[in-house]
Amino acid sequence: MMNQSSPSPRFLFLVLFAACFALLGFGLYLQHTKGIEPCPMCIMQRYAFMAVGLTALVAGLHNPGRTGTRAYAVLVLLFALAGGGVAARQTWIQIYPPQVSECGPDLEFMLGSFPLADALPMIFRGAGDCSLVDWTFLGLSIANWSLVTFTLVVLFAIAMFLRGKARP
Repeated sequence: MMNQSSPSPRFLFLVLFAACFALLGFGLYLQHTKGIEPCPMCIMQRYAFMAVGLTALVAGLHNPGRTGTRAYAVLVLLFALAGGGVAARQTWIQIYPPQVSECGPDLEFMLGSFPLADALPMIFRGAGDCSLVDWTFLGLSIANWSLVTFTLVVLFAIAMFLRGKARP
């Protein structure tokens, strides 16, 4: 039996949803207000945060029982591992930058070199250099913070999975 003072799975999943979309909002703030262009790896991390957040929203709205909590926890875990893998790779690239950028051309080059119809999909994929550190907070880059956050989401998913386990 669950402790009455323990938050419900619904509440916890909705908090995770709010956190993911706050992070996505902050990323959009950095992009559109501070002019920090996301690289392709940043865009993939955004997709992973969106997948985690939407899964958490559905779980929160669904208000799952034990089995549902475990199923949603596995989905959150998979999305967080995927996003964390990309964040870890980008962190590695930032620490040990390659001789030539692996992320492709910048926004100005794409718009100047390709017709708009061809440049739009490229822009959506991201335009920044994945090895470039444009912003830091407490000494950590966006990729570093993303890795920390995905690690916390993995721990959350494991805790929710274990919480959803049937008790004797």
